[in-house]
Amino acid sequence: MTGIAPDEHRETLGMADVLERYPVPGPRSLDGVLGFRLTEIGEDEARGEVEVTDRVCQRFGVVHGGVYAALAEVTASEATLAHVWPRGDGAMGQSNNTSFLRPCRSGTLHAHARARHRGRTTWVWDVDLLDDDGRLCASSRVTMAVRPRPD
Repeated sequence: MTGIAPDEHRETLGMADVLERYPVPGPRSLDGVLGFRLTEIGEDEARGEVEVTDRVCQRFGVVHGGVYAALAEVTASEATLAHVWPRGDGAMGQSNNTSFLRPCRSGTLHAHARARHRGRTTWVWDVDLLDDDGRLCASSRVTMAVRPRPD
């Protein structure tokens, strides 16, 4: 998977009918407004990214803490969905604990998520958020609730 928006990924999962019923269309959702892209979803890991522009920075010119947390969560969410959607389940964030370690001011912020637990009702991901030089800027533990999809 190369540089696609979360909504495009969802369409590849056969979620087009669900996308039409979302109260907030993808391009107007947080993921779309901030420009998040998924770059890889594998068996036990996933990657996402966002370009560092003014729209993702706080007033001092560094990436806003909420952007780190949101990018970690969307990467973990979409990776979980890729695995549970075909069996009739959905997924949404249950917990997100993000620690900020160093500022990111330019380039691209990269998320690298690794599955730590893949249970029937809960998945847990560790997500490293890195700058273009591979330096760890933030670290997240994201817990996903996995539940049957409503009809």
